[in-house]
Amino acid sequence: MAHACARGCAFNKSRSSRQMARFSHQRGTRVKIGAPKESARGEARVALTPESATQIQKLGHACLVETGAGVAAGFDDQAYRDAGVTIVESAQALFDDADIVIKVREPSEQEAERLRKGQTLIAFFWPAQNEAMLEKCRARGATVIAMDMVPRISRAQKMDALSSMANIAGYRAVIEAGNNFGRFFTGQVTAAGKVPPAKVLVIGAGVAGLAAIGTATSLGAVVRAFDVRPEVSEQIESMGAEFLFLDFDNAQDGSESGGYASPSSPEFREKQLECFRAQASDVDIVITTALIPGRPAPKLWLEDMVAAMKPGSVVIDLAAEKGGNCDLTRADERVVSDNGVVVVGYTDYPSRMATQSSLLYATNIRHMLTDLTPDKDGVIQHNMEDDVIRGATVTHQGEVTFPPPPPKTKAIGAAKPKAKEKEPTAEEKRALESAQFKSQTKRQVGMLAIGGALMLLLGEVAPASFMQHFIVFVLSCFIGFQVIWKVSHSLHTPLMAVTNAISGIIILGAVLQIGSGSVIVGILASISVLIATINIVGGFLVTRRMLAMFQKS
Repeated sequence: MAHACARGCAFNKSRSSRQMARFSHQRGTRVKIGAPKESARGEARVALTPESATQIQKLGHACLVETGAGVAAGFDDQAYRDAGVTIVESAQALFDDADIVIKVREPSEQEAERLRKGQTLIAFFWPAQNEAMLEKCRARGATVIAMDMVPRISRAQKMDALSSMANIAGYRAVIEAGNNFGRFFTGQVTAAGKVPPAKVLVIGAGVAGLAAIGTATSLGAVVRAFDVRPEVSEQIESMGAEFLFLDFDNAQDGSESGGYASPSSPEFREKQLECFRAQASDVDIVITTALIPGRPAPKLWLEDMVAAMKPGSVVIDLAAEKGGNCDLTRADERVVSDNGVVVVGYTDYPSRMATQSSLLYATNIRHMLTDLTPDKDGVIQHNMEDDVIRGATVTHQGEVTFPPPPPKTKAIGAAKPKAKEKEPTAEEKRALESAQFKSQTKRQVGMLAIGGALMLLLGEVAPASFMQHFIVFVLSCFIGFQVIWKVSHSLHTPLMAVTNAISGIIILGAVLQIGSGSVIVGILASISVLIATINIVGGFLVTRRMLAMFQKS
């Protein structure tokens, strides 16, 4: 690995002009994008869907797909033909014809042998764990873009295939938990008795963890969550779950530069395990999602915790592929402990929802191809000065370019949380409120004095009829603003607050004019009161409906 790192560092800026070289195809020749059928056992996803193929062809490329590649994901060959995709009879023919091969899983030995010089492979690759495969692809002269290496920066979110698949895995984990759990998620009161809600603990609040929290909450479960990064507590609580805080003085930064969790200190880990032991006997479902890039999954749910759980409880381990977070996890197996706890270690959650997974992953691939085709003219430009392309490229022009340099743009979630300010005492709060009140009173008195002086000066030169209307206008503005604007924004949106404030001014001014001697003025004032009242009432009704969208039924 050190050898690969040295070569990656040697790939410096002196070659940047050559790294932007285009494919040798003449302008007007369509680059062929090919998707073979996945060869990994049980893999049902496909890297090209009819929908994504339509968008890729708009970039000026031609699309190929191996016959039957999308059948397991719900896309038959005819759907591809209807989208203008060429069906190729074998994987070998596809590799021979395609300029860019797009896949879901990392290539097999046979697929790597099919790569040729100048060809590009886009797939999940895991270069840190597949050094031998990395070297083989380099030796073949192929360019490899690893979708698992897309940097976590805002501009690259549309290509973040890891997050796309983690989102599906988190959702599916809750569905699998429900399939193995013998009771309802939501609490119910029926004629046959009261059913308590299921208690779910989610360990790790990354993309998969948040998806699991959202799904379990929507099903009515009582959800608790833990993460080593305290800054995610607000996200968790906003989704209706309880964040488990640790009483730990030596707080550590749990974020790495890529927005992932970092390894915990031994002291922190002990506090962590102590917290989990306290939860073990109370929760019904545990979903673990903790992973650290390039390392085995940390053991967080130990055997004694499983033993403390109630019979019929469920542990869903999303880290099973990397060794698992639970001591009892076995990859791709469902295990039942001696005390009747079900431990599920499936590693193919995205593939269990192959249609949805393929749609999302194909969209990530399509966005990557869009960045590689900036002019939308069918000509690939592999710009190694681009943070996203450089970060995801692991071999290029006969060189190993992994690991990449840190992106110039800061990673999502990498910013350290601000230190919490010390909570003021009750006496300090009273003193602060008193000072604020005095300051506000002085400001209001000063404004009134200035307003009164201006009114006197205006009265010296303006006619009496003008002053009468002007005073009504000023009072309506002041009182209407004070009455309506003081309503809390939690009851309606800021936009509604502004429109209601204006309507309040109109109503107050119109009411004062209704009693005037003119019939026309009275009629117009009455119409103004009616329309402004409709606007205010309608504003509150619309806001009520908006708030109801975010409330549980």
